[in-house]
Amino acid sequence: MQNASGSDAVEQAARRLERAVALLEQRLGSRLSEAGAAAGGAFDQDRAMLATELDAARARERELMAAGSDASAALGRAIEEIRAALGPET
Repeated sequence: MQNASGSDAVEQAARRLERAVALLEQRLGSRLSEAGAAAGGAFDQDRAMLATELDAARARERELMAAGSDASAALGRAIEEIRAALGPET
């Protein structure tokens, strides 16, 4: 049961992160359209830099999700080992 709740917590955190990233993308798009072409080349450089940072954040999100899943599985195995070591309930 601990394993399921740990997994649920990781999934909820991932959904919150996805919503935050979507909101960030929406706000970035809005700011980009507001700024328009007036900013010229510097604007394009900033946009490229932000896109690179967003890609890095998404890669980190994937790494954290994998680590969370691994930790949840390890916790489940540890719980089972402890239960087995304690023996059957009386």
